[in-house]
Amino acid sequence: MHFAVIQFPASNCDQDCRHAIRVLGHEAEFVWHKETGLGAVDAVIIPGGFSYGDYLRCGAIARFSPVMQAVQEFAAGGGLVIGICNGFQILCEAGLLPGALVRNRDLQFHCEPVHLRVATHDSPFTCKVPAGRILRIPIAHGEGCYYADAAVLSELERRRQILWQYCDADGNLTESANPNGSLLNIAGICNEQRNVAGLMPHPDRASEEILGSADGRLIFESMIEALLVSRESSTSET
Repeated sequence: MHFAVIQFPASNCDQDCRHAIRVLGHEAEFVWHKETGLGAVDAVIIPGGFSYGDYLRCGAIARFSPVMQAVQEFAAGGGLVIGICNGFQILCEAGLLPGALVRNRDLQFHCEPVHLRVATHDSPFTCKVPAGRILRIPIAHGEGCYYADAAVLSELERRRQILWQYCDADGNLTESANPNGSLLNIAGICNEQRNVAGLMPHPDRASEEILGSADGRLIFESMIEALLVSRESSTSET
């Protein structure tokens, strides 16, 4: 599989994302923010960092980059897109995901490992995570508090678009396990079509045991599995 990793000025996790995909035996190439096309890719990763220095709001300027039009068209065609940390913020700013990421409730930057519970397993981003498996993945953000109004939250729950939630080591959704005050302990969501997802934790920083955890691989492996199934289905129909 061939992944595109979008690069903005001040992206700082692009190398991590490319490495994580290559560890799994697949290709990942950088696409600069000024490009107007993605090329022949199977999936898109919008990495973490501080795109455009996080001026105005996190992701508020990046949403207007030329490459984002190509990302929107790719997503509209059913292509898989995942935004990690700043990438999640960009997807929300671009309207590809509902809600917003605001300042952490304690107004502090958090850089630490957290536990995640998979709330929805039947998505291209979670399908390879074993039932009941609690993921341990690091965060690094100052504006990671997920916020949406009551109507949006209700729809996210009804349509099972909440993919990951902050929990304790036993899988309990506690306030103390929530590092930033996100409503419903939300760590990541997907769109209604289930082909665009965003999460604040960094699976790219948990791709090998030497990093302290390899749980992040399960998210990328889920995407690869979904792509393989889709490819096989397309082949069988021709």
